[in-house]
Amino acid sequence: MIYLDHAATTPMRPEILEVMRPYFLERFGNPSSLHAYGLEARKAIEDAREQIAHAIGATPPEIVFTSGGTESDNMALRGVLRARSGESDHIITSAIEHPAVLETCKFIEQLGHQVTYVPVDDDGRINPGEVEEAIRDNTRLISIMHANNEIGSIQPIAEVGAIAASHGVYMHTDAVQSVGKIPVDVTALNVDMLSISSHKIYGPKGVGCLYLRKGTKLKPLIFGGGHERGLRSGTENVSGIIGFSEAMRLATEDFADNVRIQRLRDELIDAVLRDIPYTRLNGGKEYRLPNNANFSFSYIEGESLVLRLSAKGIAGSTGSACSSKKLEPSHVLLAIGLDPVDAHGSLRLTLGRDTSEADVQYVNEVLPEIVDQLRQMSPLYAYRDEG
Repeated sequence: MIYLDHAATTPMRPEILEVMRPYFLERFGNPSSLHAYGLEARKAIEDAREQIAHAIGATPPEIVFTSGGTESDNMALRGVLRARSGESDHIITSAIEHPAVLETCKFIEQLGHQVTYVPVDDDGRINPGEVEEAIRDNTRLISIMHANNEIGSIQPIAEVGAIAASHGVYMHTDAVQSVGKIPVDVTALNVDMLSISSHKIYGPKGVGCLYLRKGTKLKPLIFGGGHERGLRSGTENVSGIIGFSEAMRLATEDFADNVRIQRLRDELIDAVLRDIPYTRLNGGKEYRLPNNANFSFSYIEGESLVLRLSAKGIAGSTGSACSSKKLEPSHVLLAIGLDPVDAHGSLRLTLGRDTSEADVQYVNEVLPEIVDQLRQMSPLYAYRDEG
């Protein structure tokens, strides 16, 4: 299989598994224990915390380990509001956020808080001025993702973060897709909170973190033994944290490979737009993750396209993996102006460190034929020039 679904998850690098292995077998102690096993595990966690903090320009106490991006997003949004006793607050987010943020916002609204969903342009980017216009006296938090998981659009987070700071509003960004692909520095981005997930950068699943700037007031969602400075109780996932830390280190070392990946991505985009008519690139090309290509093919259905590609040995996706079981068209594609029919004909191909020139050439060979076969079965295509 040619794997082109790295935005959904990435294969764990073998060297990361080797670093984790001792913490399953020999160094299995509970980090809260006072004996040698526990102290060894505690030191490993704190070393990992320091490594991850260094990678994003933070300090170790500002890193709170979680189970991944969804928990980190929930901790940021709900935790900030929980720190305000009984008051009705206002949050600003975008119309194209990940479900981890959008569904949390729906829950927050049910609790009596208000949420403003800022629209995006045709390229999937927000206007910082519209974010500032949406700020109210009771605005507590702005949460805008750094880069979109479906169309790869990169948001002007540093500018929005500066606006938030000037109004005394907390700023959170979901950086799950951007870490390891574009520069992520919490000071340069002007953020108070930032979410990361290990399995998007070739690390283990089930672990991530929330960067929480010193002084940011937040109450926990999970209660128990007071782990992670009382912000996230539960015995730490030691092996996962070690793997996460190593994934961050390797992502920093291999950052230059994104230039090669972007070149292959551009070859893919250029060939698809040249060889397949009635095709649209979703999202702009300038402010876009280097590994993301998202297309809409008129007159066909995305799920059928993904299945046909899979039969040819190519793994891609239509929409987001986190909502792939839903029948509704992508909220991201609707937000950038696609009609529901074209939104259903989307294909996301996301490249990774193992993607080769031969892989891209093969996709460009088989994709036009598959699209044409599906269109020949479509009555919409047959009558495309009528009416």
